[in-house]
Amino acid sequence: MSTLDSDLDAVARPVRNDGLELTQARNARVGDMTVRRLLPLRLRRSVGAWCFVDHYGPMSVDGVTGMAVPPHPHIGLQTVTWLLSGNVLHRDSLGSEQMIRSGQLNLMTAGRGIAHAEESPAEHDPELHGVQLWVALPDAARHTEPAFEHHAELPFVRAGGFDITVLLGALAGGLASAHSPATTFSDIIGAELRARWDVRASIPLAPPFEHVMFVADGTALAADTELRPGSLLYLAPGREDVLIAAAAGSRIMLLGGVPLGEPLLMWWNFVARTPEEIAAADADWREGRFGDVGAYDGEPLAAPPLDATRLIRRT
Repeated sequence: MSTLDSDLDAVARPVRNDGLELTQARNARVGDMTVRRLLPLRLRRSVGAWCFVDHYGPMSVDGVTGMAVPPHPHIGLQTVTWLLSGNVLHRDSLGSEQMIRSGQLNLMTAGRGIAHAEESPAEHDPELHGVQLWVALPDAARHTEPAFEHHAELPFVRAGGFDITVLLGALAGGLASAHSPATTFSDIIGAELRARWDVRASIPLAPPFEHVMFVADGTALAADTELRPGSLLYLAPGREDVLIAAAAGSRIMLLGGVPLGEPLLMWWNFVARTPEEIAAADADWREGRFGDVGAYDGEPLAAPPLDATRLIRRT
């Protein structure tokens, strides 16, 4: 997944007096797929260290290509791949090759630089549904060595009728024992809540965190706000919990973290701090210095034209 956003001077709409903000996704094209892009939006660019959220599907890929994202580069972030259904093959310039399925986590730390590709395998499942997320690395870690990890099993707890799977970080309150083994570089939470039946329950939150929630499947009411696929609910820091009512089978994503408090510059697949870093990464990709993504049958993704005059720092 990638973003061509470069105009980062937009200011988020002030939250309501109750600390809530509801925004709507915009459609974006990723290869042949149309995805719901929830972050970044002009009203809100990041939440904690989470700086990119795409939700795609459910879609039929029976007899068609499915996902086909050619080799492309990243710096300064982690990619989080989470499927609700289907299967996707990951390859990267470290030599990693990993199939991912529903309920498993692929986590790639780009650090100083990595290239990867994601595609539906030749013999793929007939349906594809998932989310692609980016986590901005804090300044102290953003030049770390690139790495890839796959977690076939993740911790989960049951709370008030929800099965909660923890992708990154740890749940707040009495549920903090559910701690993901995935590598993190900032205080963060990423979790999926699945309603076992028609449920109404209070989910604990870490008060220092800001959070967002969105429905990946079904419908829900969170903090008295209706959520359907394509809407994103922001919750400002200071909350100890959130009341959620959801229909049986609904799946809700909860993302949050301590506000990063650092300037970020995002362009295409890069998260950096200065225009010079973006320009250097762009040149490295064009000149082949990110390394090859082995066994991928096809040409790498061409970088779009870089217009340095539109790179604006966002704090």
